[in-house]
Amino acid sequence: MKKLLLIFAALFIVGCSNPRSDLSNVNIEGVSLDNPLLVNSDERSVTVFGSVNEKYLGQSTRHAVVFDEGKFGNKAIFYGYANQLDFYKALIDLGAKAGNNMFKPTASKTNVEGDKIKVEVKWEGANRWYDINEVIIDSNSKPIDMRFGGNQKASSQLQTGCIACLDSCPVGIISNHTYTYEAVEKRKEVEFRGNPELLSSGGVAIKFSVI
Repeated sequence: MKKLLLIFAALFIVGCSNPRSDLSNVNIEGVSLDNPLLVNSDERSVTVFGSVNEKYLGQSTRHAVVFDEGKFGNKAIFYGYANQLDFYKALIDLGAKAGNNMFKPTASKTNVEGDKIKVEVKWEGANRWYDINEVIIDSNSKPIDMRFGGNQKASSQLQTGCIACLDSCPVGIISNHTYTYEAVEKRKEVEFRGNPELLSSGGVAIKFSVI
């Protein structure tokens, strides 16, 4: 009985662990917990500090990056430590054009539009930036094509924290043009996982460049 209690206690601690723990001294490419969002107007890029959610190296999800304090903060491959609305504003300030064409009633038949966004990830010890298509695996081997969907109003109202979604989304700030909404969770057309050959626990910098 004592052994069972210890096992349950350990699982509870792991399940409730704070993703920000052990990141206080981590700084990657100028972003950290103290400075989670960095705008480079010359590159037209926004870099967000984050970390890997190891759960989704083995389990599918439709969420690439979510603000950890949002309602869906634990549902993404990457925890993001910048607020999704600050991220939206940063893209707008860079002159990015939002598609604003995603609406819940028609989302399952609509591909997100808006400026193309290149997404790259770097971690401590990495000697280069890795493209999102290297660090996230699409079960159909189709390219992830991120677009600036916008969705400021929906994001503000729902507070899911969604920064980047892996199918076209009426809430996420950016999302994947390749698939329409509900392709992952409802229609089961595709699965997405983090690449365990590259990713492991720890901090990451996630750079979003307007192209």
